[in-house]
Amino acid sequence: MATFTKLALQPAGTTGDGLGILVAATATAGTAIHTASATSTTIDEIWLYAYNNAGTTVNTTLEFGGVTAPKDVIKFTLASQSGLTLVCSGLVIQGNATPKVVRAFAATANVVSIFGFVNRITV
Repeated sequence: MATFTKLALQPAGTTGDGLGILVAATATAGTAIHTASATSTTIDEIWLYAYNNAGTTVNTTLEFGGVTAPKDVIKFTLASQSGLTLVCSGLVIQGNATPKVVRAFAATANVVSIFGFVNRITV
């Protein structure tokens, strides 16, 4: 029987603190947002919300488990100071011996924060 556990984002593969993660990177490979499991029977359902604190819109890229465009890359534009924007609505990553990492980079450093959580499913 599968078990479900709600977790904070784990950017370095360790337990996160639930706070936003500031996107410092302006190019690939981006700032680590979440590191998936190293176990193949574990699936992470990932929910991410972004906030842009800048006075202008900011182009942002999410690298979902890899850096190959277009298969791993999700690009979006964040409006200025408009609250949280859903940027990843429950996409899943399966565990791998080399854990996959979700990363982000933005056109402007240190103005975008990523918030979210993971539903970890163990089968």
